[in-house]
Amino acid sequence: MYTDDGLGIILDCLLLGITYDAPQSTIKSAYHKALLASHPDKRSFSSTIPPVDVDITLLKEAYTTLSNASSRVAYDDILRNTRVKTSTGPRPAQVISLEDFEEAEEGVWTHSCRCGGTYRIIEEDMDAGRHLVGCESCSEVVWVGYELVNDEHHATNG
Repeated sequence: MYTDDGLGIILDCLLLGITYDAPQSTIKSAYHKALLASHPDKRSFSSTIPPVDVDITLLKEAYTTLSNASSRVAYDDILRNTRVKTSTGPRPAQVISLEDFEEAEEGVWTHSCRCGGTYRIIEEDMDAGRHLVGCESCSEVVWVGYELVNDEHHATNG
């Protein structure tokens, strides 16, 4: 799925958790797995797969785009053109608020990845304005939302 500005592209491959060159059978299997993982009524309580908060409409669009030959060609063209226009690095799989992270220790926050791994952000990353955080176990990247507080201003006015 993509928007006109090129910055709102969600890489459908990342959304389904597959590689770019995945065969049709893998795309279909990943789609069904993602649907089950994101559907609250279909998950078993004994499942070891953590729940995934993904809009089912996005999953359907990703599957439709990647499984249809003409849609896939158009998708590839847009990705190619976007890569030429922007060099922004990895695209995050989702946006997670810092409030959803747990403070593991002073200045270190963690959040569980759907693979069972951990996203980790430290105070120095936030001070430097870094929002993209990669999982320590897989290649998934998320954008961590937070606001910096000016300590000097806060101390004199708070």
